[in-house]
Amino acid sequence: MFLNYLKGFWVKKMLKNSLLNVKSGSLDGIVKTIGIVVDESHFAATQLLINEFIANGIAKEDIELLIYKSKSSLDSGLKVIKLESGHLNWKAQITNEEVNNFIAKDFNLLVNYYDIEKAILLTVTNESKAKFKVGFSTINKRLNNLIITTGLENHAVFVEELFKYLKILNKI
Repeated sequence: MFLNYLKGFWVKKMLKNSLLNVKSGSLDGIVKTIGIVVDESHFAATQLLINEFIANGIAKEDIELLIYKSKSSLDSGLKVIKLESGHLNWKAQITNEEVNNFIAKDFNLLVNYYDIEKAILLTVTNESKAKFKVGFSTINKRLNNLIITTGLENHAVFVEELFKYLKILNKI
């Protein structure tokens, strides 16, 4: 337990130093592919979140999901990748091949649906090759290009605000 806390502290410190050199992303073109990173230990309504994206015109095939600490299996027809604490080593590197493939994908939009800073989630967001990243205001401001201030349980408000800004930017 203590070693996990120490590892989390160490990785966050490494990430903080690497965030000093973050390049700002730009959203080029229309949003077609979306990657979603969800912390299911604090948000259990992942299916409702997915339904909101589908209702706003995103095809189910264009959504990929990375779930941290999932205890339930989602039956949504989506590609779901499981993320666990053991997938992060002391050098702030992800050791799971499936998760690394998710990080390497060039999503048009990465939605970081978590509001508590956990080392492994921050690492995934920081390392992601997504063109545009969206997240909550409680997370380090340098990780996301667009920050939405709402509660984690207000998934409908989050998606509504996201699509409002995407329409303003002419990206949907």
